[in-house]
Amino acid sequence: MEKDLLAGHEISTDPERLDRALIHRWLSQDAYWALGRSREKQDLAIAHSLNFGLYDRASGVQAGYARVVTDRATFAWLCDVYVDRAARGKGLGTALAGAVGDHLAPYGLRRVLLATADAHAVYAKVGFAPMETPEKWMVLGEQ
Repeated sequence: MEKDLLAGHEISTDPERLDRALIHRWLSQDAYWALGRSREKQDLAIAHSLNFGLYDRASGVQAGYARVVTDRATFAWLCDVYVDRAARGKGLGTALAGAVGDHLAPYGLRRVLLATADAHAVYAKVGFAPMETPEKWMVLGEQ
């Protein structure tokens, strides 16, 4: 899937285009939720997920990334959304989240979840909202 985006960028779900070393560096060194994640763990996550790369149309250089874990029937979890610091402030994160939603829409999923500590406004622009009944949800593992 290719989709035109803001400011001369495009999105692709082609896993061959992903710059895996760059994604690992971004997440393991700069993303609060993935600090210290090993390259092996990141490569495994990529291999078992639906991946979205954000690329500068002129240079082809990767400028962002998002990953979705889904059964493609009832549920999806949007995670590891990252836009390179040099490309921020142009609406690319919102466009990336919107493209993920558009891609998932034909599956008719019951829900798409994500967790964020600081980007609520970005996701709200494409329809994400706080859970009405978070007390129904539980977690096994880190919180």
